[in-house]
Amino acid sequence: MSEGTQGVVPVGTTGETPTVSHQEHHALVEAAVRIVAGRAPVIAGAGSNSTAEAIELTRFAEKAGADGILSTVPYYNKPNQAGIFEHFRRIAEATALPVVLYTVPGRTVVDIDVETVCRLRDACPNIVGVKDATGDMEKVSFERLLLDEDFALLSGDDTSALGFNAYGGDGAISVTSNVAPRLCAQMQAACAAGEFALALQIERKLTRLHKSLFVEPNPAGVKYAASRLGLMRNELRSPLVPVSQATAALIDAAMEAAGLTTV
Repeated sequence: MSEGTQGVVPVGTTGETPTVSHQEHHALVEAAVRIVAGRAPVIAGAGSNSTAEAIELTRFAEKAGADGILSTVPYYNKPNQAGIFEHFRRIAEATALPVVLYTVPGRTVVDIDVETVCRLRDACPNIVGVKDATGDMEKVSFERLLLDEDFALLSGDDTSALGFNAYGGDGAISVTSNVAPRLCAQMQAACAAGEFALALQIERKLTRLHKSLFVEPNPAGVKYAASRLGLMRNELRSPLVPVSQATAALIDAAMEAAGLTTV
């Protein structure tokens, strides 16, 4: 929070949720709530490709004291829009917490149509926003046009986050902010103030970092970068593996360009 971050999202996909057990998942949410201690909202990852499992994770997050949940489009199953609507409707009706939808078709194959987001907003008052990792500026433009101003539109794609805000977005749930939180927060603050020229200046310091972190499958890049900052060990759970030496060199150069001090 001292770097400007305005919220914490434990057990998101950058946290390797596909390879943590339920017990570990619960412990991570509890730890985040305890450590943050009310200084910022804790939006717990609670998604699954099983609606029943997503409801269980959602109810646990509420019991643990989270301030909201982030729930992804079901992956692998490839539900149609009717199935996506039913999935999120049942999750929202199972909790009093605010629900942020998460669409990342590069991982889940299917996307949430803008019309489905609007239906969910109308049917479930506690569905309050969407994390959109599509990088599709046309989509966010229509979302802003059709959804209330208080419906949060959050980018899940660091490379296009500035453009996302220019088209009506409200911020980001970011990967890069795990290693460059101050710069990411400054860029978002400039956008919120309508100072897009300043936001672009800050973004230019981050551009190479955004790209290099995704040369290999996320979160391999960000975990390597975090290890270079002395924040953690460079370890991942199989089937992911640490980045190659060539990718590590790209990340090192990008971190240097961003002015980050490594160990």
